[in-house]
Formats: sequence, C-alpha cells, structure tokens
Amino acid sequence: MQAVRTIFAVLLALVSASGMAQSDNKAASTPGPSLAATADADSLSEDQIRGLIRLAAEKDMENDKRQRDYTFVEREEEHKLDGRGNVKSVESKTYEIMELYGEPVERLTAKDDKPLSSKEAAKEEEKIQKIIDKRKNESESARNKRLEKEEKEREDGRKFVREVADAYNFKLAATEQFEGRPTYVIDATPRPGYEPHLKDAKFLPKFKFRLWLDKTDTEWVKLDIQCIDTVSVGLVLARIHKGSNIQIEQTRVNDEVWLPQHIAVKLDARLALLMGVNLTEEISYRDYKKFRTDTKITPVGEVREQK
Repeated sequence: MQAVRTIFAVLLALVSASGMAQSDNKAASTPGPSLAATADADSLSEDQIRGLIRLAAEKDMENDKRQRDYTFVEREEEHKLDGRGNVKSVESKTYEIMELYGEPVERLTAKDDKPLSSKEAAKEEEKIQKIIDKRKNESESARNKRLEKEEKEREDGRKFVREVADAYNFKLAATEQFEGRPTYVIDATPRPGYEPHLKDAKFLPKFKFRLWLDKTDTEWVKLDIQCIDTVSVGLVLARIHKGSNIQIEQTRVNDEVWLPQHIAVKLDARLALLMGVNLTEEISYRDYKKFRTDTKITPVGEVREQK
C-alpha cells in the first residue's frame, strides 16, 4: 500500500502547513497591539486572522520539537470500501513511537489488536537494533550531512507554508467551544488568480479547509481539509478525486505542548489510472509519555527504559 501512503502524504502535506501561514521574517516580526486586542473578539479582519495563524504556525514548530521528548502509541485502522461505500474489509496496526538519536522510529506491536507473533516481534526488534547501531556508529561527516539534509527539508517546508499564506483567502466563520475550549473557526478558500511559485504548491487551489484555533493558547486544535477538484500525483501514480477529506485534531499534553490526537481520512482515488481506491482510515494517538532526552540509548532491551 505504498502508493496509498504516498497519497496520504500529499494530503498530510497540508497538515504540515497547519499554521497555514508560516510567514517571512517581515510578516512574522511582531503581531502588534491590534492582534493582541483581538484575543476575545468575535469578529476579525483577514489581516488579523493571518496574524493569529502566523503565531499559531510559530507555536506549531515548537510543538514539533517538543514531541520528540515523548514516546506514544499510534493506532491505524483502515476500512476498504466497495463502489457503494460499504465496508469490504477492516485491518488495524498499532505502533509504539520513540525517538532514537534524534530520529522518530516506529515499532509495530499489534495487528488487528492482537500481539505480534514471536517471529514478527523479533523482526521488529532487529529493525530497531539496526537503527541504534547505525546511529551509534555514525561518523561526524555523515551526521553533519544528515543534519544538513534535515535543515534543507525544514527550509523547504517554510517556503511551502509561505505559499499557503498566499494561496488562500481567510474568513472568520464562527466562534465556538471545542472540547470545552473557546475557539475561532476560520475558513480558507483558494484565492482567485493564485499562481504557485513552488512545484509542490500547484495542488493548493484544489483544496479548501476549515481551522479551529484555540483562543487562549493560539494553537490549532482541529483542521478539516476538503478536496474540491481532481488532484494528479505524479505522471501516472495517482489521482485524488473531489470529495476526499482529511480531519486532524490535536490535544494539550502535560499543560506544555499540543500534540496529535486523531486523524480521519476519506480517500477516493485511482492508482496508476487503473486501480480504484476507496477507503477510510482512522489514526489515533495515545499514551504520551515524556522521557529524558539526554539518556544514552544502547541495546534494544533498554529502549523501553527511556520512557
């Protein structure tokens, strides 16, 4: 299902821009008094909305860093549908997510909510050990090269989210309670005449989204992205059809960070112009546990002690 994961990656690229306006240095310098004064307002101008979203984007970058201080459990449940939308099959996988030498690593722990066989579990342990050995024996030049690559990817991400800010018009749709917290509900629609500057931004006009922004923390708590036109991925790899949808929710953890809680995907697509894909997927996150970031990780048997 690598091709399906590729399609998810395209949809989730919008999630990486969840701040939805990672601004340039000039735009993000200081929100200004007019922005601070809007904290309890029920009406916002588009410029004020952009200011709030830029602030949320900055905080989201910090959340991403702090997530690396946590282990957690991720459960994926996929429902394959027939042409009438009826469920044909259901399968689930559960992973333990950890950080090893600055790299997030997933360990499969269950399939269809059943523990792995001894053979499957051993294979997962072997995978983790290989990562540990590779990082432990990594040369300084290799490490620098890897870090440079990661920095380039982050910079590419900054450029992409700047495109998002240019690609959409923003409007305050409502103010409402979300899980007991007051939020701004913001709609984003493609801006007419938008011309993308980046190759990866060409599909932005194919999507619209609604964002729930926490009034108190200025953090996004929910994102609902709708595909409003056919999206072609690669030359013949896939097409995402109108009506595909992804919803993402975050939650506050330990009164210090906002982290993923739930993702729901509805995907209608065609792979290689031949095989149709119609499915829904639910991804849940739980059991966030903070660990010591300065702990040295060695054998696999000690990995769980880092929690």
